[in-house]
Order: sequence, then structure tokens, then C-alpha cells
Amino acid sequence: MRAYEVRNGPRNHLGSLVVEAGVARGWLGGPVAGLRRRLPVLVAGGAAATVAVGLAAQARGEEWLAPLAPFLSSWEPRAAWFAVPVAGLLALAVVGAPRLVTAPSSPRAFAALSLGLALVLQLAVGVARDGPSGWYAVFDTSPEAGNEYLPALPALDFGAQVFLDRFSEVATALPVHAVGHPPGLLLVLHALGIDGARGMAALIIAVGVAAAPLTYVLARQALDERTARTATLLWIFAPSALLYGAVSADALYTTLGLVAAVAFLSRRRWSRALGPPALAVASLFSYALLAVGALAAVAVARRHGVRRAMVLAAGSALALGVFYGLLYAVSGYDPLGTLEATEQVYRNSVARIRPYSFWVFGSPVAFLVALGLPTAWYALRSLAAGQTIALALAAVIVTSAVLGFTKAETERIWLFLVPFACVAAAETLPAGRLRIVLALLAAQALAAELLLDTIW
Repeated sequence: MRAYEVRNGPRNHLGSLVVEAGVARGWLGGPVAGLRRRLPVLVAGGAAATVAVGLAAQARGEEWLAPLAPFLSSWEPRAAWFAVPVAGLLALAVVGAPRLVTAPSSPRAFAALSLGLALVLQLAVGVARDGPSGWYAVFDTSPEAGNEYLPALPALDFGAQVFLDRFSEVATALPVHAVGHPPGLLLVLHALGIDGARGMAALIIAVGVAAAPLTYVLARQALDERTARTATLLWIFAPSALLYGAVSADALYTTLGLVAAVAFLSRRRWSRALGPPALAVASLFSYALLAVGALAAVAVARRHGVRRAMVLAAGSALALGVFYGLLYAVSGYDPLGTLEATEQVYRNSVARIRPYSFWVFGSPVAFLVALGLPTAWYALRSLAAGQTIALALAAVIVTSAVLGFTKAETERIWLFLVPFACVAAAETLPAGRLRIVLALLAAQALAAELLLDTIW
């Protein structure tokens, strides 16, 4: 117990006594300990079975609008001539990136290098399939473009105040991504004068790539320097980050979620005070980001006790109430009416034909596979070892899956949870295996990009 407390900080005293007593009496030994040790193998077996069930259902003609269920992708091999240099660039990155674990010595220099490396690799993978148009086609020429945010911008023609005042009423007439999220991104696009695919892609790339140094900052709050850098590299090479980091608004949401998480888990009291308002602002972009507050509360409860977690939760609730109260007073924005409109659209969407009994398993499986098979393996090992971030992440994923918040598309929608999985995995990843893990992640990302139509 002492080693755990040194690494992860003080725990709730009563909880420590219970665990220590359990170990002494053998409660955590025997079959339970054996199951924990075999957790990665058990989950891998369950994931394989889930994929097999999904593919079999599709082969029988089940129409779930997910041809490779539980994944939202379809088999469609295609490559641009860029694929060859992209493969070479990924190989060079795999060879060179592990050196960043020890050099440079400056944390700021590493953060800057992580930003540059993430940007280069995301842009590179983005051109492997369709060339440079791959960076913005999903907002332009792709069939999915009609469901994205740009077609909703005419709703702001009479100004942001009128738009917010009427949002809950007009939301159901907007494209699915616009009604499926609060209006934050639409307001930003309007404020910046962005009304084209290339401009939107540039915004997403510029903000989304900041997730790399923010992952580093987050990891340094829980891990030693070397392990924190390892976690950052796992994020940079994560297939979901490489596939969606430059082409999906969820990359921008990931950065917003990380800002709140870094504040919540900071060692500095003044920084922690910024967590609730940061979460409130982030929630105006994506409802899913509220899960960051829940994850942080679980982590804080485990490290510092239930009392501090309750303070975090109360502060977050107060910040949300004040933020949306002020927004209502200034603009007439109705958050409850907006939620009702979103729920109405979701209830009548493709989600109604996707069986809960399958996606309660399929959603976590799709997330873990897109995270990267090696990273998922070590994250599960950290979960079995009782690592705090791994436990908090598991609590959020299980809750989301059981409550049916998301049926499919978790490769993209749960992108904001990938940094936490990378932090969890880094703690149990042996230093000598980092290069081979990065190679496997890069190979998985490139193979998915060239062999599958992942839409984004």
C-alpha cells in the first residue's frame, strides 16, 4: 500500500484500511486476484466475440448502418501515391520518437516537439488515402458533409443572439451533428467568419493538435517525467488520433476536455478552481465532455478522498448553473429545451435500429480497438493493477455503455477519452517495448486509413 500511495498520492484512509484488511484476509487473493491478472486476456476474448457477433449479424442481412459492426467503417481499400512517403515518414517517426522520452531535458521543449510531431503525423495520415483533399473532404465533397456543421451556419444569418434564443426551436431542422451538439462550435465558426471546408479543417487541426502537449501536462500530474512522455507518444501514435485528429470536430472537443481535466487534477489550488468553469464552457461544445468532470471526480475521490471529490462535483454543478443562467439571461438560450430537441432527434435517428444488447459491448470494443491494440492491452493491465486513471476511465466507459449514451461511432465520439487511456497504459508499459508498440500503432493506423472507409 505504501508504494501505491507514494506514486498516486494519499488515498481515503478508510478505503486504505479496507483494502489492507482485504489483502490480509485473502479477500483480494485467490480467484479474484487471478481474474484481475487475466483481465486483458478476458477482455480481448470478449472483444473478439463481439466483433464476430457483429460481422455475423451483418452477414445475415441485419441493417445497423455499420457494415463492420461494431465499427462505423466499411471495407473499401484505396490509396493515393502519397501512401508510400507517408509509410516512410511513419517508419522514421517510430525510430526517432522514443528518443524524446529522455531528450530534450526541458519539459517545454518536449511539449513543443510533441505538438510538431502530432501535427506532422496527423496531416501525413490524412493524405495517404485521398491526397490533400483528405484533410477537408468530409466537410466538402463527402456524403457526410451534409450532416456536418457548415450547412447549419445559415441559421446564424440574423446574428448569434437570435440564433441562441431560437436554438432549441430550430435545432431539429439542423444537420445531425449540429443538433447532436450544443451550439458552441457553430458560434465559433460564425465569430471567426469560417464558412468553408478548408477553413473549418484548419480550425480543427490547429486546436485539435494541442491535445498532444495537454496530454503531457495531464500525465505529468500523475506520473514521473519519463512515463508522462511515454503517455504523450502513445496519444500521438494512437490510431484514433491519427485517423480523426485532423478531420473531425471531436479532435477540437478533445482539447477542450483536456483543458478542464488538467485544471481539475492540478496540484495547485488556484488551477483546480479553473476546472468547473472550463468544464462549463466545454459543455457548450459537446455534452459528452461532462464525462471529464465525472472522470476527474472518480480520480480525485481515489487519490484525495470523497470530500474533495464532492467539492469538485459541487463546484462543477455551480459553474454549470451560473454559466447557463448567464447565457439564458443574455441571449435567451434554453439548455433544457435544447437537450429535449437533441433527445428527440436521437430517438428517431439510426440509433433506434442499433440493438442495445449488442452495442453495450460493441461501443467499448470499438473504442479500445481504435485506441490501438497495444495501448488497450496495457491500459487494461493498469486497470487490473488498480491504477487510478484507469479505474476512473473504466467507470466512465462502463456507465456510458450501460446507459446507452452512444451506439456505435465511439472510435470518434469517445476520442476525448483516448488521452486518459494513454496515461493509464503508460504506467505499465515497459520502457524497452515502447518502439515496438509505436510501430504496431502506426501500422494499425495506416492499414485502417488505406483499407477502410472510416468516413472521417
